[in-house]
Amino acid sequence: MSTSWVVEADPAILERASFSADGLIPCIAQDISSRAVLMMAWMDAEALSRTLAEGRVTYFSRSRREYWRKGDTSGNIQVARRIRLDCDGDVLLADVEQTGPACHTGSDTCFEAEHSDV
Repeated sequence: MSTSWVVEADPAILERASFSADGLIPCIAQDISSRAVLMMAWMDAEALSRTLAEGRVTYFSRSRREYWRKGDTSGNIQVARRIRLDCDGDVLLADVEQTGPACHTGSDTCFEAEHSDV
């Protein structure tokens, strides 16, 4: 039995989203409590639909050309609580509840200072 969560979003978000020529839109995941920017990944209309329907965040891998649900292999799941479009409709912002680290390196976010050369 699968668990579903309520995701707050504009009911017309799929129609309003401006997907690129290859059918993708960037999605920035932000921790709903701390407001930390966790990561950026790609979605297509199907990934966005799955996320809205299930609550678990689903992305589209450009390199593997397949869907991946955050945390299915690592256990570090993301549950979407709210998804919004930017003013141009070409970037998604997902407010998520993150379990464990968000980055595949084991860091809390993909934007940790130790990842930077600055």
